[in-house]
Amino acid sequence: MYIKKILWAIAIIGLIVAGIVGYYIYGAMLSPNTAFNNDEAYIFIPSDANYAEVREQLEPLLKDIDAFDALAKQKKYTTNLMAGRFAIKKGMNNNAIINSIRRNNLPLKIAFNNQEKLSKLAGRISTQIEADSSSLYTAMTDASFLADNGFTKATALGMYLPNSYEFFWNTSAETFRDRMLKEYNRFWTEARKAKAKKINLTPNEVMTLASIVYEESKQKEEQPIVAGLYLNRLRIGMPLQADPTLKFAAYQLPKYQNTVIRRVLNVHMEIDSPYNTYKNSGLPPGLIAMPDLSAIDAVLNSEKHKYLYMVADARRIGYHKFAKTLAQHNANAREYHRYLSSQGINK
Repeated sequence: MYIKKILWAIAIIGLIVAGIVGYYIYGAMLSPNTAFNNDEAYIFIPSDANYAEVREQLEPLLKDIDAFDALAKQKKYTTNLMAGRFAIKKGMNNNAIINSIRRNNLPLKIAFNNQEKLSKLAGRISTQIEADSSSLYTAMTDASFLADNGFTKATALGMYLPNSYEFFWNTSAETFRDRMLKEYNRFWTEARKAKAKKINLTPNEVMTLASIVYEESKQKEEQPIVAGLYLNRLRIGMPLQADPTLKFAAYQLPKYQNTVIRRVLNVHMEIDSPYNTYKNSGLPPGLIAMPDLSAIDAVLNSEKHKYLYMVADARRIGYHKFAKTLAQHNANAREYHRYLSSQGINK
C-alpha cells in the first residue's frame, strides 16, 4: 500500500513536471510572440553582427524577449547568425522567427537613376544595401578592375545602367560592382554592338555621347534628333559645341563649386578642359553624367536628318529648335537669348 502511494506520487509529480515542460515548450516555441501591428516587420543583420545586436533589433518587436533568448540558445542560433534582410510576420512564434532569420535572407529591389558621378552613385547605393559609400566608390574606381574590363575612370560611370535590380541587402561593394558589369555586358548585345559599329563608335563612346544627349534633352521623342545632330557634327569633324560639356568642365573648377550655371557665356567657352567641346573636336574623354536608357538607344537609333545646329526653344521649355544653316540658327539663338534676358537670366 505504501509503495502504491509512492508510485502515485511519482506519477503525479511526473505529470506536473511534464505539464511544466509542455507549458515551457508551448510558451517558448509555439505561442505567438510578436508585438507589432503591421503584417510583418523586417530586421537587417550586418555581416559582422553578434547576437546582442540582433537581440537589440528584436526586442521592440517581441512580447517576450527572454523566452526568445532561451530558445535561441537551445537551438544554437546565438552562435550561428546569418547576415541579411529578414521578415518576421505578425503572430509568428519563437521557433518560426528563429527559422526565418536563420534561413530566409530576402532580396530587395534597389534603384538608381542619372547620378552625375561615381561618388554620388556610391552614396545612392549605400542607402539601399549594407556596403558603405566609401567601399563602393573604392570598388567602382579600382584601377585593375577598370583596365581589365575596358574602362577608364572617365568612362566607368557608363557601366552602371539606370534601372531597378534585385540584390540581397548584405551585398558587398565588389559583388555589387561585378553584378553591374554583368548587366552592362548583357545590355550590349551583338545587335547593339553592330549599331555602334555602324556609326563608328565604341560602346564607351556611345555612352559618352548618350550622356551629352541626355543632358541636352530629357524629352525622349527629341533625343534621337539631338543624337543625329551630334553624329552629323562628328562625321564632318565639326566640334560638338555642346553646352552641357561646358557646364561639366566648369563644375570641376573651385570657382564654380556649389553654383548653378543657368546660361552659358563666352567665359565658359574659354575653360581649358578636354571636356570643352567648343575648343576640342570629337567626343570628350568620358561621360558627363549617367544617361537614361532612352538616350543610349537614341544614339544607337538616331534620326537621320541634316541638322547641324540647335538652340533651346523659348516657346516650348525643355525642347529645342533645329537648323540646317548657321543663318537660321543665329536667328533662333537671338530669339532664345532675348527670352533669357527677359527672365533676368544672365549667368
